Amino acid sequence: MKKNTPPLIIGALFSASIFLINLNASEGPSDAKGPVIFPPEIVALPIEQAILTSPPRVPPPLTRKHSARVVVNLEVREVVMPIADGTEYTFWTYGGTVPGSFIRIREGDVVEFTLNNHPSSKLPHNIDLHAVTGPGGGAASTFTAPGHGSKFTFKALNRGLYVYHCATAPVPMHIGNGMYGLILVEPPEGLPPVDREFYVMQGDFYTSGRFGETGLQTFDMAKSIDEHPTYVLFNGAVGSLVGDKALVANVGENVRIYFGVGGPNLTSSFHVIGEIFDKVWTEGGMKFVQEHVQTTLVPSGGSTIVDFKVDVPGTYVLVDHSLSRAFNKGAIGMLKVVGDEDRVIYSGKEIDAVYLGSQSEAGSESSRREAELKARIAAEIKSNPTIAGLTKEAQFERGKQVYMGVCFACHLPDGKGLPNVFPPLAASDYMLADRERSVRIVLKGLSGPVTVNGTTYNSVMPPHEAALTDQQVADVLTYVFNSWGNSGDAFTANNVKAIRNERH
Repeated sequence: MKKNTPPLIIGALFSASIFLINLNASEGPSDAKGPVIFPPEIVALPIEQAILTSPPRVPPPLTRKHSARVVVNLEVREVVMPIADGTEYTFWTYGGTVPGSFIRIREGDVVEFTLNNHPSSKLPHNIDLHAVTGPGGGAASTFTAPGHGSKFTFKALNRGLYVYHCATAPVPMHIGNGMYGLILVEPPEGLPPVDREFYVMQGDFYTSGRFGETGLQTFDMAKSIDEHPTYVLFNGAVGSLVGDKALVANVGENVRIYFGVGGPNLTSSFHVIGEIFDKVWTEGGMKFVQEHVQTTLVPSGGSTIVDFKVDVPGTYVLVDHSLSRAFNKGAIGMLKVVGDEDRVIYSGKEIDAVYLGSQSEAGSESSRREAELKARIAAEIKSNPTIAGLTKEAQFERGKQVYMGVCFACHLPDGKGLPNVFPPLAASDYMLADRERSVRIVLKGLSGPVTVNGTTYNSVMPPHEAALTDQQVADVLTYVFNSWGNSGDAFTANNVKAIRNERH
């Protein structure tokens, strides 16, 4: 290659070489062979259009007692959507959602599958359906450029719940951007009937910014290679299954969850707090059913089916029981059960809001209030550049969300702390006396005795330097310094950054 070859050409040649290296039987364009010639018994099968649903909905159970030729049309779209409050991400999707559309067919069906790649897409994509018997699970036949469609046919030979995903290089990036979903191949006799069916998938996401950092985030390949996800999520977003988006059932109903893990890297320890799985179809297979299971392990690229009856009302929390993923990275959801109490089975109250952190009603209300303030700020900017008051209010609401997720288990919602254990933040002479010291404590932590309002406390405040951004620290301190009778100016990210970078 000449020394003066333009960088753009070098990049193109490098991309082409990577493409050729990664081209194999599981991906990459193959010659179209023309329509398949069906034997007479297949031609005679009735033709039906598959019903595809977005999560958490599931298509209705199949009631037919015969095989069919099932037509599936699935579209790839690259879309910008929220991954968290104030944070957006460019997801690559099947059907415009993460996970992709749920597909429901029957063992013995002949499936005519078309993958369309929307013209607005920037990249080619394909699909590997684990339910398919054939090279690459269909990936070799569906490598599809933007604005094109690819079709292939397969016969559903094996019953089970199967993952599908993109298999275009770099495969972890395509999956890590949300390209996965589930396809259910029902046995000919069908599955046992239940009252409610839901569709939930877990995925790990690798963004350039930290958890909760606002703005449009991009995929971080280094984090993905190191398997250090920023987010671990149910159905593609923080809060996708909480509040008014929670799953809903009635007391006495039998609930079924089709649960899968898209990955690209992590295994899930799926658990519903407050419930026992009556039946578990382990690894999505249909041969054996385990009973009375507390937590079931689901590998990346794997699935499970869980059934359970809901006996008492309340909010049941779905988690990955690798709990830092649930409470610090987003793998949390809710099933809200309504109906009459049975105090013999359970006499207590609904789960305490402190356990849900920022997903509690107080945290959700704070998110809604922040959105309202953002809209007011945008309107005010057009006519009046003096928006400091509104900006501080918005920062206050963001800080409230951080406090609900990180701080109030110890310091409590009213900021009064726990007597003789954790000092109060409300009217705290120690805290209000030194703003820089307060920043330093949040970042670096604090241990040993301190005297607050005349009382000595000897406990430990863990450091949050690695967990919180400069803006999040500024927001939470603005909230604390302006709550419960406290009053003070807003903190800025620059204030925090200067203290974070101090050398001792």
